[in-house]
Amino acid sequence: MYLERKIDTELEIWKQLPIRKPIILRGARQVGKSSAVRNLAIKFKYLIEINFDENPSYSAIFEKDLDPLSICEQLSVITNTPIVIGETLLFFDEIQSCIPAISCLRYFYEKMPHLHIIAAGSLLEFALSEIPSFGVGRVRSIFMYPLSFEEFLLANKEKGLLEALTKATTQKALSEIFHQKLKTYLKKFLIIGGMPEVVKSYVQNGDMLETQRILDDLILSIQADFTKYKTRVSPARIREVFNTVVQQVGTKFSYSYPNSTLSNIQIKEALTLLEMAGLVYFVTHSASNGIPVGAEINFKKRKMLLFDTGI
Repeated sequence: MYLERKIDTELEIWKQLPIRKPIILRGARQVGKSSAVRNLAIKFKYLIEINFDENPSYSAIFEKDLDPLSICEQLSVITNTPIVIGETLLFFDEIQSCIPAISCLRYFYEKMPHLHIIAAGSLLEFALSEIPSFGVGRVRSIFMYPLSFEEFLLANKEKGLLEALTKATTQKALSEIFHQKLKTYLKKFLIIGGMPEVVKSYVQNGDMLETQRILDDLILSIQADFTKYKTRVSPARIREVFNTVVQQVGTKFSYSYPNSTLSNIQIKEALTLLEMAGLVYFVTHSASNGIPVGAEINFKKRKMLLFDTGI
């Protein structure tokens, strides 16, 4: 079961372009990046999918030569799949595990601009920091997030309700029956969140306990990834700060939380890493006395929001 996403339209438009930049899908783990690409791949005759986490040996192809033609020849032979312009989609998944492959994307645009190529990965901000120059102007980045409320309605087969919501204005408000139904769905959405696996389970089974079990598993996998950040900040410190963000979400963030042995600087370092991973967003206070609003930002007054309400 594939959940319809807003990005589907954007990818379809990209597919039809005569000349296109390689796309790199960025975002936190498990937000649906790979599923969106595979859904697009249905419209191609051939798909070559390379997952650098599952098959690290493929990285060897990019270690000696970054020439796109040579790389395509090798991939075609290894996968026994032809690479035909306009008919083949080349998909590099978990590309953060192969830094040379990230660097190679710019050369695909320069030498093979007609080829459909998409890369996806999580923790990409950490990988990109290791690259001196990352294809500025030659690679298109698209950020993916958990399902929005609108996508949540579509997943629940409430297209009519979504259309009514879209058409509503201050002059023509929703009818009370629509309003009450939307409130019910909004409450569910705030509890369940928008992680595709979680939403899919709820739509298929309607079992909130099973939904919570899946959320618990996702949280454990998110915390397990702290060891992959490749920084001098320990996973234990990142986990402690992540947990306090959960406890303080939606309120002014306090660096002096109970039982903390960390300094403000140590907490800020961990928060920066969580932001790079796409797990935490900073909302900063501004006096807003004029434009630009950012001119009067007060960095001492901040809220931290998690990337998903269910998490």
